[in-house]
Amino acid sequence: MIYILHIETSTKVCSVALSLNGQLVQYQTIVADGFVHSEKLNGLIEQVVNDAEIEFKQLNAISVSGGPGSYTGLRIGVSTAKGLCYALNIPLIAIDSIECIVRWAKSNFPNYSGLYCGMIDARRMEVFSAIYSANLTLVKPLSADELDENSYSKYTESNQILLCGDGALKLNELWANRTQFVFSEILSDARGQVEQAFYLYKTAQFVDTAYYEPYYLKDFIAGTKKG
Repeated sequence: MIYILHIETSTKVCSVALSLNGQLVQYQTIVADGFVHSEKLNGLIEQVVNDAEIEFKQLNAISVSGGPGSYTGLRIGVSTAKGLCYALNIPLIAIDSIECIVRWAKSNFPNYSGLYCGMIDARRMEVFSAIYSANLTLVKPLSADELDENSYSKYTESNQILLCGDGALKLNELWANRTQFVFSEILSDARGQVEQAFYLYKTAQFVDTAYYEPYYLKDFIAGTKKG
């Protein structure tokens, strides 16, 4: 039996899940106006493990959101995950934060056949984003984008795009007349890590616990627009 604990802290969402052999067992999520990770994360972890009626020593691995995202959130999540891995002598798995959002969106819209655009809010009209096909093939690689009313137009010429993540929430007004976009309320969620983390565990694709650092992708080039 393979138990994996999943930690998602790349945005203001503080989320923890537990899976058994690639299937969700327990989860807890807090969505707050500010960052509550330092106060709430350890409590959520304990609650998830206790609710599953297992002991920490039964965990086989920890997966954590590896970026991009909030510097504060990522730092707390990765530090917590590392501490658990050291204490339990188990491997660490890093999950791309955008892919996690897209996988969670896909599980909520299983019949949707267009593109998925995962977005994490950065500042003003800037986001971290990547676009995936319905079968989760990467269409637009991860980048830091400054958005305007015509952003991603080349991807909407023959496709609809489902927008997900907290970066998409501020686009309802700007892109209100762009019918190619499907707006969702999907946010970051540790449950989006379950499938990918189990695959990475089975294929032994772990990161070095001692030296691993999250991918912050925090630099923007002023005035750059994405078409």
